[in-house]
Amino acid sequence: MPIMNHKACTQHVAVLVFPFASHPDILLHFIRIISAMAPDVKFSFLSLAKSNSSLFTESNSKGFENIKPYKVWDGLPGGYAFSGNPLEPIDLFLKVAPGSFKKVIEEAEAEIGQKVGCLISDAFLWFAGEMAEEMQVPWVPLWTSGQRSLLVHVGTDVIREKVGASGEKDQSLDFLPGFSAFHASDLPEGVAFENSESPIAVMVHKMGQKLPQATAVAINSFQDIDLEVVFELKKRFHKFLHVGPFSLTPTAPIHDEHGCLEWLDKHKRASVAYISFGSMAKLPPHELAALAEALEEGGFPFIWSFRGNEKDFPKGFVERTNRNGLGKVVPWVSQTKVLNHSSVGVFVTHCGWNSVLESITGGVPMICRPFLADQPLNMRTLEVLWRIGVGIEGGVLTKSGAMKALELCLSSKQGNEMRERTSILKVFAEEAVKSYGRTTEDLNVLVNEIICGPSKPKWLDWVTNLNWW
Repeated sequence: MPIMNHKACTQHVAVLVFPFASHPDILLHFIRIISAMAPDVKFSFLSLAKSNSSLFTESNSKGFENIKPYKVWDGLPGGYAFSGNPLEPIDLFLKVAPGSFKKVIEEAEAEIGQKVGCLISDAFLWFAGEMAEEMQVPWVPLWTSGQRSLLVHVGTDVIREKVGASGEKDQSLDFLPGFSAFHASDLPEGVAFENSESPIAVMVHKMGQKLPQATAVAINSFQDIDLEVVFELKKRFHKFLHVGPFSLTPTAPIHDEHGCLEWLDKHKRASVAYISFGSMAKLPPHELAALAEALEEGGFPFIWSFRGNEKDFPKGFVERTNRNGLGKVVPWVSQTKVLNHSSVGVFVTHCGWNSVLESITGGVPMICRPFLADQPLNMRTLEVLWRIGVGIEGGVLTKSGAMKALELCLSSKQGNEMRERTSILKVFAEEAVKSYGRTTEDLNVLVNEIICGPSKPKWLDWVTNLNWW
């Protein structure tokens, strides 16, 4: 479906970033897809200086000259010292964010010489909708997680009314379409029970109330993964556009600096456990030791992407497993490349949505140890709805629980069945991003009707040349 230029085009788009965790990287990935489709449009990318410096490097900016980073204030007072509370910087940022973004938009407009004609934002930044109303321009928020968590946040008021403040965590959520197998205990913290007044809970509650007013809501997912929930969300939004999974879209070349792919080449098909708990979560010491002992005692080959200090592992674990070829502990890997290697048989994960999508598009089932936010909901979805993952027995890693889960996924009939079901979802994802797929169609809708790209129908050529699936 080529882009047809049937109305006046927006020439300047402001992109408002939630500058924490993996959100800036995901939003930039989205903007790079759109900017390649609309090369005549200028994109002003508004985020923190620290975030921008890590995202916009000389090596990964080539070909995206129509995206320019701008610095917004982090809200931290002079002489600020981090208290250790990870929510504090977020709270301080959010308190000043509307004014900071408005100021930088004016600076970008003056520098580029064009008024902003559209706001794209991380969905968390609900106030971007109010800014768009004042500016009389379209607002397109991107939800970086899955369909189920989005419906939960849009339906928070109904959930609170039905579940109440009683704390009955085993109460069914069958009043939500597609949630008959889910319980209140699966909900993100702050939706129905404790901490409903925390900065994050307040932010996502306001977001859920504001999103139905957006010009269009985009999501890093694909339609066929969760049709019942998708159809419900389509009723609630003016436009609901699937623009993922981003794990199947092109990125700059990534070097395998730690030799992980070469190491995987030496192992049997579906025999290796890949382990990563994302950029934020950190296993408690006793769980770290339990998982390490399970891997070594059970003889499970593994690659562990670990951002902490190797001294946190049991004494001699890293050296022994590296020496005997059982394991490889590295500070960073190309997760998509590792998960697409035929030797990887299971992903031990925190169940962040980006990791879930990357595992699905790699055809790899999951062992889930969630920590916060949407992660417990994602785990429940994998375990009882799609049946492509298992939770850790008791919710906390023990040596016996980890060994049981690893054996199930790597050495049992049930593990093979999970792998087959994951492969089916992988095919759905690959179909979505082909030239006739739903994601391709929705991206065209976004560019054509919201941003309005060039009149020449270059979109299909762009897809073909980059071979993005």
